[in-house]
Amino acid sequence: MEFVTYEVNDRVGIITINREKALNALNSQVLDELSEAFDGVDLSEIRCLILTGAGEKSFVAGADIGEMSNLSKSEGEAFGKKGNDLFRKIETFPIPVIAAVNGFALGGGCEISMSCDIRICSDNAVFGQPEVGLGITPGFGGTQRLARLVSPGMAKQLIYTARNIKADEAYRIGLVNKVVSAEELMPEALKMAAGIAANAPIAVRACKKAINDGLQTDMDKAIVIEEKLFGSCFETEDQKAAMANFLEKDKEKKLKVVPFKNM
Repeated sequence: MEFVTYEVNDRVGIITINREKALNALNSQVLDELSEAFDGVDLSEIRCLILTGAGEKSFVAGADIGEMSNLSKSEGEAFGKKGNDLFRKIETFPIPVIAAVNGFALGGGCEISMSCDIRICSDNAVFGQPEVGLGITPGFGGTQRLARLVSPGMAKQLIYTARNIKADEAYRIGLVNKVVSAEELMPEALKMAAGIAANAPIAVRACKKAINDGLQTDMDKAIVIEEKLFGSCFETEDQKAAMANFLEKDKEKKLKVVPFKNM
């Protein structure tokens, strides 16, 4: 692939958008290559993914305006669908995806970060949905995910005004989970991914599905989704081994307890 790289670090996969000269802007080729990269992840080996952008200036500066500028109505809708299909694939990917956001995350960059499960950003990160200044709406899920993540009122403010926000404000409103220095960004993302990868993979996947599916319905239906996924974990090797290990450690701990004696 020309603009996307994929590497493996133990049980963690790292997907990098590598179009640095264009600030990693998303054109049709990048979207296709990202989709191919996610399709190529070996889910029997990889337990968590990190998505990032090449360089320190930009995670993803947005969708490629040069490609979009001459689109017809039908072509614009098709381009939106291409982005939405990919971002939905990321959002519903069986294993967790962490966005390591370095620099600009504007338009499609903000949108692709929101399709990930967790967002860690560098202290020089800048987020925004500037589309109305270009005469369009967000087209890759921005109007929907931003409202769900930060609140409808805050989403409307950011989208209507096309105002960019810095890392500290993104953290304050709940758009990102953590802010670190640029130097700490990938080490922190790798540390978090390794922590996730160390847990029972079937349970982690079930948790992701329970949260995502439950948010799409009311509480009564949501807890049924959780019950079924909870039940599906039982009789798996993960559950048997983890609980047996816990009980064995608990037994050893109790054996080491020295009774208190009055002197």
